[in-house]
Amino acid sequence: MSPRALLASLALLVSALSLAACGITAPRGSEGFADLDSLGLADTDRVLALSIGPAVLNFAAKHAEDDPETQALLRGLDGVRIRVYEINGNASRVSTRMQSMSQKLVAGGWEQVMLVRSAGEQAHMLVKLADARICGMTVLVSDGQSEAVVINLMGEIQPQQFSNVMVALDIDAAGVEGVQPRDALGS
Repeated sequence: MSPRALLASLALLVSALSLAACGITAPRGSEGFADLDSLGLADTDRVLALSIGPAVLNFAAKHAEDDPETQALLRGLDGVRIRVYEINGNASRVSTRMQSMSQKLVAGGWEQVMLVRSAGEQAHMLVKLADARICGMTVLVSDGQSEAVVINLMGEIQPQQFSNVMVALDIDAAGVEGVQPRDALGS
């Protein structure tokens, strides 16, 4: 089964479960919820939309027996939203929209902690602080040609978990050395 087919099947399962129980989908009322726009209907096809809430995250934490760091990360989260877009139109407009999304989040109180741009590719990482703790993280990534991904993590995230989040989200930071969260994040 291809990775996309597997993700599509997982999305269908999560959708079905959301009709049957509370706490399945990511909570819009979370402090770390990022109100994000679309990357553009004329230029993209959304191929995956996944929203996972605390019930599924707690279930996953209980079954991540081999990795205590992953368990801690999953237990600290209230929700995860993932959108994967196939770029089938003007990639430049998609890039501009992604930059606008990042600017909108900053205007709404999010802090940009990472920005990587290289040969049309871009990756933004923003965090939301509440009471001197990280309560949300949003990652916006585009290869500049064919695919864009938007991820919003809601819940308590410790600064030392940043590298785990980057690995879990499969964000390539090749050539970027020494990227550290700002001191204001408690690192």
